[in-house]
Amino acid sequence: MKHQNHLAIFDKFHIRKIFDEKSQKWFFSVIDIVAALTEQQDYLKARKYWNKLKERLKAEGSELVTNCHQLKMVAQDGKLRETDTADTETIFRLIQSIPSPKAEPIKLWLAKVGNERINEIADPEQALNRARQNWQKLGRSDKWIQQRMMGQETRNKLTDYWRENDVKEGEEFAILTNLIHQEWSDLTIGEHKKLKGLKSQNLRDHMNEAELIFTALAELSTKQIAESLASKGFDENKIPAKKGGQIAKNARKELEEKTRKKVISANNFLSKKIT
Repeated sequence: MKHQNHLAIFDKFHIRKIFDEKSQKWFFSVIDIVAALTEQQDYLKARKYWNKLKERLKAEGSELVTNCHQLKMVAQDGKLRETDTADTETIFRLIQSIPSPKAEPIKLWLAKVGNERINEIADPEQALNRARQNWQKLGRSDKWIQQRMMGQETRNKLTDYWRENDVKEGEEFAILTNLIHQEWSDLTIGEHKKLKGLKSQNLRDHMNEAELIFTALAELSTKQIAESLASKGFDENKIPAKKGGQIAKNARKELEEKTRKKVISANNFLSKKIT
């Protein structure tokens, strides 16, 4: 299955999704859908609810569980891990098994998401506009949104380089990304998320402007060094990843020395409400 990981927002919940190019279908994280339906912010409790529901559905002879597929999605630790996913039709049936006031709103949301991919293929700008709108709803400033989008463009250029030079998407991407992050911040992605009190949330969506800028500097430097070295494959790309991260680390330390303020922050946007 050829697919890419995406993140969507329903109400206050982040729902992981994957688009399968072959079937032209979206597949959603079942646990994330369950969390939204039960209004459960604790990922472990949502997973426990889904596991119990699976047992009941199996005992009833329901085909819902067999229609779920194990696909790799970005987990709480930033790594790709297999998780239960289902297409829109199966999710619709699953919703009927969970009593929730969010049932109808999430059905409407799913129907809308089903059309987004088709529209974005015809006009990619729509994807950017929707991302901007989601961040605005979450209370982000225009300045923060601009930096977040610029950083994402830098990230995309780096991953394009990796993809074109024999780095495998998935675990190898995750390892190199973590290597860059650890070099510039002195924290692994998991440690940085823990500092901010994050679980399944995207770390970059909870970075302050300085953290976003240094992340982008590290990834920009990594790409340019990789190009100058003509790095190919996973092992060769570890070298520019470390060097790129070190460039951003040196800049971070110099700034911290001048301002006497730490760049790395425990602050997050979890308390921001959607308007």
